[in-house]
Amino acid sequence: MPERMPVLFVSHGAPTLPFDDVPARRFLIELARKVPRPKAVLCISAHWETATPSLNAAKQPGTIHDFYGFPKALYELSYDAPGAPDVAARAAELLRAAGHGPHLDSERGRDHGAWVPAMLAWPAGEMPLIQMSLLRGKSTREHIALGEAIAPLRDEGVLILGSGGSVHNLRQVSWDGGRTPRWATDFQDWLDTSLASNDLGALIDYRTLDFAAMAQPTEDHLMPLYVALGAGHTDGGATKLHGSFTFGSIGMASYGWGM
Repeated sequence: MPERMPVLFVSHGAPTLPFDDVPARRFLIELARKVPRPKAVLCISAHWETATPSLNAAKQPGTIHDFYGFPKALYELSYDAPGAPDVAARAAELLRAAGHGPHLDSERGRDHGAWVPAMLAWPAGEMPLIQMSLLRGKSTREHIALGEAIAPLRDEGVLILGSGGSVHNLRQVSWDGGRTPRWATDFQDWLDTSLASNDLGALIDYRTLDFAAMAQPTEDHLMPLYVALGAGHTDGGATKLHGSFTFGSIGMASYGWGM
């Protein structure tokens, strides 16, 4: 039997993370040494949303440079890890059993929410890596259920990896750095406490918080955390693996379940 895999959520920050000398980059470089070696990684990225859950099922997904206005060197990066069509098909089977209508996408590559953290954690590109989409416009509760549906993959050697941002408001970014604002630290502190105590009710209703709209003006970068939560919460509260901010207010926290 394969070793039961943990579930992870990481904050991938700006696309320049592979080049930025910041604590979050150093954390991701060490990440693979902190978890058992999986047979494949299934990543849920903030940068892929569809009406029904989709999985990239190509044998060799390409590298998507889904960003604009960054240095040329960033567009020259390519992450050539293999895909895992068998894992995609198994995930689709589990989703179908849970009442979803999953789609296997043999054309789409991997966006930077997947390849940036994977490139740092598994730089040799040997680890099979696939993605599953978020559900466009759906709730925290529905994303938790999505994670619960694919949780059996953990017992089949698959590492489930949510990739987004613990605090993510691009309108408030200070590219030159600077002090982290109170609304960002308040949200980060609340998230740490709620995840550690496995307070699903509070996490589901996070939009009622006064500082939620500033910390997460859109929900795309937080929903991967809810999929990870769904896959991991039966193990109890999350362990905080890393905490830092970049560019003033971008939260770079990472968490693990079953660690």
